[in-house]
Amino acid sequence: MLRVGRYLVGTWLLIVLALLSSSVQSAPANGVGRIVGGEDATKGQFPHQISLRNGGSHSCGGSILSKNFILTAAHCVTNENANGEHIPVDVDRLSIRAGSNDRFSGGQLIQVAEIIVHESYGDFLNDIALLKLESPLIFSSNIQPIAIATQNTPADADIIISGWGRLKHMGDLPRYLQYNTLKSISPERCEELIEFGFEGELCLIHEVDNGACNGDSGGPAIYNNEVVGIAGFVVGGCGSSYPDGYARVYYFRDWIKQHSDI
Repeated sequence: MLRVGRYLVGTWLLIVLALLSSSVQSAPANGVGRIVGGEDATKGQFPHQISLRNGGSHSCGGSILSKNFILTAAHCVTNENANGEHIPVDVDRLSIRAGSNDRFSGGQLIQVAEIIVHESYGDFLNDIALLKLESPLIFSSNIQPIAIATQNTPADADIIISGWGRLKHMGDLPRYLQYNTLKSISPERCEELIEFGFEGELCLIHEVDNGACNGDSGGPAIYNNEVVGIAGFVVGGCGSSYPDGYARVYYFRDWIKQHSDI
C-alpha cells in the first residue's frame, strides 16, 4: 500500500481515457469533463459527489464515504515516471469541493491530508485510492456519505454515473455536474468486447455519444443507492461504442474498510 502524507500525491490520466479533467484514461484496446450525453444534475441530487482539485482546478471526481474519507481512482492521485512506477503527486496540491454542482464555486473546500493508493495498482487494474481530509466535512442536505456496495453488481442493471467530465471527446468541460445512465455487463461480455474481463472491473455499456469522459475519473457509479464503481477508463475515445471501465467497488470492499473509518 502507498500511504502518502501531506507532501506526496498523484494524478494519472485515463487514456483508455483515465478520466482526469484533461484526461480520462484510455483503456487497453485489446490492448479526465462533462459526461457525454448527460444532463444537468439538480441541487442535492448527488450529495456524495465531490470535485477533486489539483492546484485549485478540477481534475477528477470522488465519493464521500465519511466525514474524513473520499473514494477516488488511483490514477487521479499518481503520476507515472520514466520507469513506469506510479508516484504520488504532492498532497499539498490536492483539495476537494463538496456540496456544490458548480465546479467553480459553492460548497465546502477542504485540503487533502493523506493519500492511500492500492498497493497493486497498475495496468488499469486496482485503480482505487482513498483520500483522508485535513478537517472533517460538515454534513448537510447537499453533503452526505454514500454506502459502498454490499453485494456484487449484477449484469444488465441500470447504473447512474455522474461527473464534470467533457461533454464529448476532446470537447469542453461543463460548469455544472452531469449525470447519465449506463448498463452493466458481465466480466465475460467485457472480455469479449475489450479484453478486460477482470473480477475487479465493472464494465458499463452505453449507446454511442454517451458515457464517461475526461474529468469524470474517480467519480461514482451508483446502483441501489450504493457506490458500485469508480470511473477508470474509456476505450476508443469518449462516447465510443465500447464499454467504459470502472473499478468494481464490491471487489475492494474489505480493502476500503481496512484503510478508512467506515
